Amino acid sequence: MVDLSPDRRMRRIGLAFAGAAAAAALWAPAAVQAQDARFIVMASTTSTEQSGLFAHLLPAFKQASGIDVRVVAVGTGQALDQGRRGDADVVFVHDTAAEEKFVADGFATQRRNVMYNDFVLIGPKADPAGARGNDIAAALKKLAAGGQPFVSRGDKSGTHAAELRLWKAAGVDPAAAKPAGYKECGCGMGPALNMAAATNAYVLADRGTWLSFKNRGELSILVEGDKSLFNQYGVMVVNPAKHPHVKAALAQDFADWVVSPAGQRAIAAYKIGGEQLFFPNAGR
Repeated sequence: MVDLSPDRRMRRIGLAFAGAAAAAALWAPAAVQAQDARFIVMASTTSTEQSGLFAHLLPAFKQASGIDVRVVAVGTGQALDQGRRGDADVVFVHDTAAEEKFVADGFATQRRNVMYNDFVLIGPKADPAGARGNDIAAALKKLAAGGQPFVSRGDKSGTHAAELRLWKAAGVDPAAAKPAGYKECGCGMGPALNMAAATNAYVLADRGTWLSFKNRGELSILVEGDKSLFNQYGVMVVNPAKHPHVKAALAQDFADWVVSPAGQRAIAAYKIGGEQLFFPNAGR
């Protein structure tokens, strides 16, 4: 004879509820884990982050792919180091020579052009060094000769690497003998611009970060248009043969998208005050 007493029925209901709750508890973390797995870590530059490009670009990629991109914005040198350690799935930076070495060393199998903009020399509107014009080497020679204050990123970033190349072309080697007034901040582009604004100093910046920078003080663009100020960005998926744990397939989805017509259109569409910050050039 089956016991159908109220107490017995309540115990059965309670056990059934507990079993369902336990099953749900076991299922939920797996579901959350699967959902969380749809993300990649991207090591990139402060210029792409601080210019606002990623806030515009990554939601479009998420909508197209369902993949979240978690950005670690540092200097290009540090971003490449993260890729070498396997701490990132994809690297999006702007130092072509260093990127090509990254591929040659086996940390990526391919590097692709994504977009470009240019560097500009920023300085006080009064321009006490007389640097204004379109010849960056001549401008830097004047800064060195006059001992004008100059803020260097000093952080092994793509901008810092470009700055050192430009100084060398001007016949100056800050690594051997820093010009009077030359200060290294060891910081990102935004803080370097803030320091320059606070001290009325000169600084090399990428145009994208400058256009999004609000705390300009007495600063303005003084030198632009020199072909040596060209600034190319590239993307590389970290090689899973070096680091098997990287999410190479999802990272490849991002790399493919950012050079696709949809990704290139999204880059071209990003503007501040009607001015385009980056110019897509995938496949060139």
